[in-house]
Amino acid sequence: MSVSPVKRQKMESVLDQLKHHTTVVADTGDFNAIDEFKPLDATTNPSLILAAAQMPAYQKLVDDAVAYGKKLGGSEEEQIKNASDKLFVLFGAEILKRIPGRVSTEVDARLSFDKEGMIQRARRLIDLYKEVGVGKDRILIKLSSTWEGIQAGRVLEAEYGIHCNMTLLFSFAQAVACAEAGVTLISPFVGRILDWYVANGDKKTYEPSEDPGVKSVTKIYNYYKKFGYKTIVMGASFRNTGQIKALTGCDYLTISPKLLAELSKEHVKLTPTLSVKEAQACDLEKIHLDEKAFRWHHNEDQMAVEKLSDGIRRFAADAVKLERMLK
Repeated sequence: MSVSPVKRQKMESVLDQLKHHTTVVADTGDFNAIDEFKPLDATTNPSLILAAAQMPAYQKLVDDAVAYGKKLGGSEEEQIKNASDKLFVLFGAEILKRIPGRVSTEVDARLSFDKEGMIQRARRLIDLYKEVGVGKDRILIKLSSTWEGIQAGRVLEAEYGIHCNMTLLFSFAQAVACAEAGVTLISPFVGRILDWYVANGDKKTYEPSEDPGVKSVTKIYNYYKKFGYKTIVMGASFRNTGQIKALTGCDYLTISPKLLAELSKEHVKLTPTLSVKEAQACDLEKIHLDEKAFRWHHNEDQMAVEKLSDGIRRFAADAVKLERMLK
């Protein structure tokens, strides 16, 4: 049955309907996209900042970061590291002028197996935000969801009141450990899970409800709500709008400008698929993971092992490219 043009005008876009059920976050470092789609929060990562830093519009931020690195002095390596941290914070501060909520800023992926290194770098980023007048309540520090990253998140939350966003999350074991660590938010990656199954299996297309990434986030959401964990579930890395619609009702969804544009042009009725009520009725059992159990359960999931290490390598490679550009 087709919808008449008059009715279609009255019906909200899928994006507007989605905002009634889920907090929409912009997955971008591009200010224009943030102005256009008006998300509550925004997330950045080394790949997004690298892309944005190469746009002429943001040259001044790059220049300011380089000047800051030089001013602090030290070895060339230290200057570049300081300039890189400063650039992330300058982008974050600019994004915060355009959104009412929080921005996620990533700790260098090369520290993914260094708990103390991640804690120090996170505190440094918070100090840099403070220097430009931004309080820690508006920042989420992004950490890789390795065992070390999750434990760094536990310390940052409990001892320093620094909110963390656990990224590169692919396995149920990672999600359980994050909930037990009491972190503010997790970002399970939907699209990259799908990519792995398409590349490694016979099936090349999936209906949204059967999509392995969608099923992974649904299970995590249901587990958190059934057992009363406060950690926010934010689905990330989408490949198509079908995945997003299939997760309507999830706490948060972080979406690229391209997919936000597609959702804003679509006018069909959107029905929530995730709900606290249904989650509380599901038959998942509660589990506890110490380090040994975590490493074993995570290791049993081949997709998660491969995608976590691949994701760390990619973010690290983009951090190196960004440093070369600053150099």
